Amino acid sequence: ASKIDKAAVAAEAASKKPKEEQKPPAESEEKNPFTVLVCGGGNAAQVATGMFSARYNTIAVSLYADEAAKWKAALGEDDFELTLDTGKVIKSKPDDITNDPSCAAKADAIILAVPSFAHGQYFEAFAPYMKPGCLVACMPARSGGDILFASKLGEKAKDMIFMGFETLPWACRFTEWGRKAVCLGTKGSILAAVTPPTKFPQAFAILQGCVGVFPHVVESPNNLGISLRNPGAQIHPGVMFGRWCPEKWDGASLPEKPLFYQGVDEFSEGVLNGLTNEVQAIARKMEEMVPGLDLRDGCTLHQWYLDSYAGQMTDDSSLRMCMNTNPGYRGLTHPCKDVEDGKFMPDLRYRYLTEDVPTGMCFNKGLGEILGVPMPMTDKVLTWAQECIGMNFMVDGKMCGSDIGKTRAPQATGIITLDDFLKASKIDKAAVAAEAASTVPKPEKKPPPESEKNPFCVLVCGGGNAAQVATAMFALRYPTIAVSLYADEAAKWKEALGDDDYELTLDTGKVVKSKPDDITNDPSVAAKADAIVLAVPSFAHGQYFEAFAPYMRPGTLVACMPARSGGDILFAAKLGAKAKDMVFMGFETLPW
Repeated sequence: ASKIDKAAVAAEAASKKPKEEQKPPAESEEKNPFTVLVCGGGNAAQVATGMFSARYNTIAVSLYADEAAKWKAALGEDDFELTLDTGKVIKSKPDDITNDPSCAAKADAIILAVPSFAHGQYFEAFAPYMKPGCLVACMPARSGGDILFASKLGEKAKDMIFMGFETLPWACRFTEWGRKAVCLGTKGSILAAVTPPTKFPQAFAILQGCVGVFPHVVESPNNLGISLRNPGAQIHPGVMFGRWCPEKWDGASLPEKPLFYQGVDEFSEGVLNGLTNEVQAIARKMEEMVPGLDLRDGCTLHQWYLDSYAGQMTDDSSLRMCMNTNPGYRGLTHPCKDVEDGKFMPDLRYRYLTEDVPTGMCFNKGLGEILGVPMPMTDKVLTWAQECIGMNFMVDGKMCGSDIGKTRAPQATGIITLDDFLKASKIDKAAVAAEAASTVPKPEKKPPPESEKNPFCVLVCGGGNAAQVATAMFALRYPTIAVSLYADEAAKWKEALGDDDYELTLDTGKVVKSKPDDITNDPSVAAKADAIVLAVPSFAHGQYFEAFAPYMRPGTLVACMPARSGGDILFAAKLGAKAKDMVFMGFETLPW
């Protein structure tokens, strides 16, 4: 009845290394102050600021020119308005918008949603003020973000937590700069790696709490895998080279802008496959030099498309077909400049080269050089690209040019040997080998498609203190239905609220105003639920389980706050055969 399998439990225990015993924290209901800094002023930074400041102390920081002052003036005394892809509208206000890096002293978490070439500037500016244990998350980290972080913070880095994301959580844009933004879609899941890896649970709790139910933050074994997975390091320079290198372009202006992804031909595909195969050679060499190192997330470009856009491409048989038939790429053209007679010339100083070469391709080439991996295609593209952008990264095939310090190449921070690289990356060969030897191999799980809307509906059961708090908190961002089966409590609550918003004052000082999608005593609404949260007295749990059972969908999560004794067994008894398709979660107590 408790779903405890003796053989499975014994096998699991035998495969795990003993962990240091951790006592549960004191249950006190003290206030838990939390401050997050969001860096940048673009689409993603404004969305993150609007989302996080609804519940937490949030400071927006931009070190770019006078962007912070302009944003502060644009917002004035008004709330920032964020429209989510769930249909909910969040109105919130950051606690400050500033260009003063000393605010990092207040931060428990710092989120960088700025171009990767600016990461070093922020790390360096914040370093004198950051407190031990601060989490720094880069969305996305691009290549070598963890090494850059460690080099800029120096000795302080060992007391911090670095989290590198493979991509942004949302497809988003501002609709009125500094005042309104819209989240067009939320990814189903995103990979993230933490340095040091032992801090992943702590980092996960913070970031998942900030971004919400979606995207699911999925652990990648190490930041090197995230670095080698960086598609921009290969796709953008590779496609640019494939169209504009001397072999393909005579230097003349064109009557129209060529298609970027849909225009990839056999020649460009050959360039891209050459680049991705060289990155794979780096990954395999690293795994050979560091037994047990898991770099599976640093996959080929073709596999990255299969992982990220599965089911969206009409032909995924090859890398070229993935790019040509991806509907998200329809109509996207090469970056070009207008010239005389309505014709176009390529913009060879666009970010596809000025950013993705120094912060991506140079990392790959630099690591390949350390490992002795031949990289003829990378050499060819990098030689052409550095000339286009007027930089000198590579000389005679070596990463020793006068502009090397402006790149993410390991050599930019004085790393020239494998031991240097492992030390900077916090990769301990002995620890990696021991971990690999003690871990039972898990079946490989492909990440879900990268871009899609993720509908999510939660039912909150009850009408008391905790149920009302949960309803208001969840209704801010997700379709939320309050359900009470007690007498006429649902009708009374619905009448009391009327057309007004529910007002919830949090212990962070923030005030949440939201409205549940319904307040009802009809158990059939369980058919809509992805999650059902019971915040009712434990003697009523069975009544709700029984009432919901005929309507619940497979995979529904049912969480009892608190579960009290034998909640899982009662749940299984009331749902019968359906229980095997559900997820039961028992909490020891209420969160608030």
